[in-house]
Amino acid sequence: MKFGIFYEHQLPRPWEEDSEYRLLQNALEQCELADRLGIEYVWEVEHHFLEEYSHSSAPEVFLGAVSQRTKRMKLGHGIVQTPPPFNHPARIAERVSTLDLISDGRAQFGTGEAGSEAELGGFLIDPAEKRAMWEEGLRVAVRCMTEAPFTGHDGRYVTMPPRNVVPKPRQKPHPPIWVACSRRDTIHLAAQKGIGALTFSFIDPEEAVHWVTDYYQTLESEGVPIGDAVNPNLACVSTFMCAPTEEEAIARGVEGANFFGYSLAHYYLFGQHHPGTTDVWSEFQARRGERGYDPDAIRQASAHPERLGAKVVERGSTGLRGTIGTPEQIRSFLLRFEEAGVDQVIFVSQAGRNRHEHIMESLELFGRDVLPEFMERDEAAQKAKAARLAPVIDKVMARKPASDHPPLPSEGYSFPALPRAAAERAGADEFLSAIDDIATQRAQGRPAQPGGRFGGILSGGN
Repeated sequence: MKFGIFYEHQLPRPWEEDSEYRLLQNALEQCELADRLGIEYVWEVEHHFLEEYSHSSAPEVFLGAVSQRTKRMKLGHGIVQTPPPFNHPARIAERVSTLDLISDGRAQFGTGEAGSEAELGGFLIDPAEKRAMWEEGLRVAVRCMTEAPFTGHDGRYVTMPPRNVVPKPRQKPHPPIWVACSRRDTIHLAAQKGIGALTFSFIDPEEAVHWVTDYYQTLESEGVPIGDAVNPNLACVSTFMCAPTEEEAIARGVEGANFFGYSLAHYYLFGQHHPGTTDVWSEFQARRGERGYDPDAIRQASAHPERLGAKVVERGSTGLRGTIGTPEQIRSFLLRFEEAGVDQVIFVSQAGRNRHEHIMESLELFGRDVLPEFMERDEAAQKAKAARLAPVIDKVMARKPASDHPPLPSEGYSFPALPRAAAERAGADEFLSAIDDIATQRAQGRPAQPGGRFGGILSGGN
């Protein structure tokens, strides 16, 4: 089993002038440390307008910075919003490919569709249309990365003529594709599309068994790849803080973990948000007991637990616990995920007001006392998994229809520069002749001298 770290870039109020600056600088330091320790993935979300919960609207910029401060860590878009009103698919392809090139092939292409009114409404997206938008945007983005040239698309949400979208990614045919999943039916969808499942739900390993079983059974029986390669992986997210004692881990990590859960629910479930005004942190402090996010309840529940759980082990409580504890507690908890067949556990440490120095100490302790044994087992497990899934992947790839990569609309398709197009439409032979003269002059290394009434246009004037 592999491990990753996850960033929403949470920033509870009140804010200072340099709060966002320090937030991002600290996150870069944490990624550097995680890379040195051997944590294999960093996942960075894309969200818009979700103040306090997520100040992460340009993940490609952050991941580009991480790429230059790390050596081995895979750089996960967790996720790119692929409905076209968020991001045009050609722009997605360009950004993901560039990240893959500057990182020497370490990009991971996580995808998603958003689920909050703040984002969907902000980009004027009908919630009923977002799943179809996700799929069409993803299909076109993958084609832009793999076709040379992209042969064009005329769909419900995207219309684009043939163009050769450059650059192309270093990983061939494209970086591994994932989709964000918060429900079991989306995990089923991920398997049907032959892509990895990023399960952004806080579940216990015993629940994960059913998700893992369904994923791999569905992949084999129904999988038709949306991309040109299969990414058979299932990852689970867990809150995280490792400390020498349970009391210290809870004191350092639980409040942040539960603000994570509360602020998420504020935007996705029960909140009434006034942009630029609502103080989510203050509301959390005032209401956390009634919503089940009270740290005192977690401390009380931890007095007699048999083992860690994703949520507080009190009936009716929704507060989060997860991977918050001592190295031994964390080891036992993670072994249950490993036994369940989960491929990766992704840690959420940067949450609420969790302190940078505590996150760094937590990563150091985990890297020293827990991570090595999982890394040692993972190498052999990956080889066995590859051998086991090879015939399954062959079966899945054989189902991919040729129509996923249509031909060019016409043989010899081309497009002219704007002045040539204008001249051809007008039948302006003199203008075309002047254009051809400029082409010859430029090819010979001579400055173009168009002259005449076309001079301003052909020399770049308006």
